[in-house]
Amino acid sequence: MAQRRDASDWERFAASFTAIADNVERVIQGKDREVRLALVCLVAEGHLLIEDVPGVGKTMLAKSVARSVDCSFRRIQFTPDLLPTDVTGVNVFNQERGDFEFKPGAIFANIVLGDEINRASPKTQSALLECMEERQVTVDTVTYHLGSPFMVLATQNPIEHEGTYPLPEAQLDRFMMRLSIGYPSPESESAILATHGVTSTLDQIQPVTDAPGVTALISQAREVHVADALQRYIVDLAEATRGHPEIYLGASPRASISLLRSSRALAASEGRDYVVPDDVKALALPVLAHRLIISADAAMNGRTTEAVLAELLQRVPVPVRGKT
Repeated sequence: MAQRRDASDWERFAASFTAIADNVERVIQGKDREVRLALVCLVAEGHLLIEDVPGVGKTMLAKSVARSVDCSFRRIQFTPDLLPTDVTGVNVFNQERGDFEFKPGAIFANIVLGDEINRASPKTQSALLECMEERQVTVDTVTYHLGSPFMVLATQNPIEHEGTYPLPEAQLDRFMMRLSIGYPSPESESAILATHGVTSTLDQIQPVTDAPGVTALISQAREVHVADALQRYIVDLAEATRGHPEIYLGASPRASISLLRSSRALAASEGRDYVVPDDVKALALPVLAHRLIISADAAMNGRTTEAVLAELLQRVPVPVRGKT
């Protein structure tokens, strides 16, 4: 049986988490919430989709997270001619040995940046399905396991449709969160000009932890307590999306699991060994919104999944203190 952790262990967790976040924020300024959510996704063993207009720092956020953790990093530039074997790897005949040897693809890294993921063909996008869900790659009936930690950070431009392929629902459901960075405030943009206008701060930051350090955070986050009533609250939220008349496709069981895991990671990042309802509510939009499909009639009326989710969060009863 694992030894029960005391308050100091969770304080150290929060300090380590904050150190990584502060390091990333040296590059991504004025976006504290987005940076911390990206790291919550990492600690919760999830994958992150960053969707926003060009030039707001999507790729920079992904590279800053990778640079802050001393582990292997690969970047895949998704293009229409990218092949599945470029992602997963391929068996190549070795003439000296007289047999085939496996040449790993770009997915074999701790943190993988998939830049403009919606530019790749559906066939290439499907190569990520097994990697993201099962953390393994199967090539010619042989399975190769990926390391720990393993995280896919993908970026896409939501307003450019020429030469793009919309991500299928099965692929979207494998992303734990979807974030939009948004434009910075005038004050933050002035600070960006003062720093990035001379040189890139990305080249100046150093790692503050390594792969074993992140793996230890992942393991500790799993120990955060979630009361039975809170687990039921997560299920009730998912059920509410499935029965809502304006939602054509509701949240999957995988979405419920993602909400549970990310809530644990968020609680740990704040130095707590227990989840509170506010953790679940804070994560409901980034975890659930991209998995839902609004009905045609609702879309015609200008409704969005975010608006429907916000209403459900007000409607679904929140567990009261004292229930476990």
